[in-house]
Amino acid sequence: MMVYYPYGNIYLKGGAIYRPRLCFYLNISSLKFWMANLAKLEFAALDLSGDNYLSWVLDAKIHLRANGLGQTIVDENDASPEENAKAMIFLRRHIHEALKSEYVVVDEPLVLWKALGERYDHQKTSVSEYNSAMHRITSLMRLCGENISEEDMLEKTLSTFHASNVLLQQQYRHSGFKKYSELVSCLLLAEQNNELLLKNHQSRPTGSAPLPEINAASQEVNATSSRGSIHKRGRGGKRGHWQGSRKIVVLVQRV
Repeated sequence: MMVYYPYGNIYLKGGAIYRPRLCFYLNISSLKFWMANLAKLEFAALDLSGDNYLSWVLDAKIHLRANGLGQTIVDENDASPEENAKAMIFLRRHIHEALKSEYVVVDEPLVLWKALGERYDHQKTSVSEYNSAMHRITSLMRLCGENISEEDMLEKTLSTFHASNVLLQQQYRHSGFKKYSELVSCLLLAEQNNELLLKNHQSRPTGSAPLPEINAASQEVNATSSRGSIHKRGRGGKRGHWQGSRKIVVLVQRV
């Protein structure tokens, strides 16, 4: 594509004025990149892996509300077709290109919002990260005038359980937590126990040979017990009273 740019005035003989134009060529791909940069994203687009989903949800909500489009992602809203179209354009601009292709037939912002939530809402790497994100989101929502109660936080947390953990979700519901902090404390403890069990399983898988130190301790105790039984036999060839339980005590101490 050829582009002309006025360069300046050059005075020639006879008083005539010549206005040359600087001619240069632009690559089409470079032009597209330049035009795309004219409309920079307000925040990072949602990655295909969903790693930034928590921050993306928060940023998207804040920007939609700031532009008067917050109602477009709420159930049973009365948003106009124009508002839905604006919200849809905004959401599609802030998701990965692969997600745009995957949800190309979706033309309602609420439908897209729920679809992305079902896909990524359960991808919380840890309880502490989820708890941090929860407090950050609720604090900002309260600053915007929203009334977020303990029941809302409890319900939101329990509703984010993956479908494979539905029984665990029901158990936590029946526990009758009244405060969000109580539920988080319980989840943190469960997470620590799971990590410990997983670590032990990875270090010593089921069916593997016994630990060398325990095996050595067992042999040592057997040898000691055998020697002791020779020197400490009582009348009638009976063994000492504590010989049978000594092995268990040493094993427990070694573990």
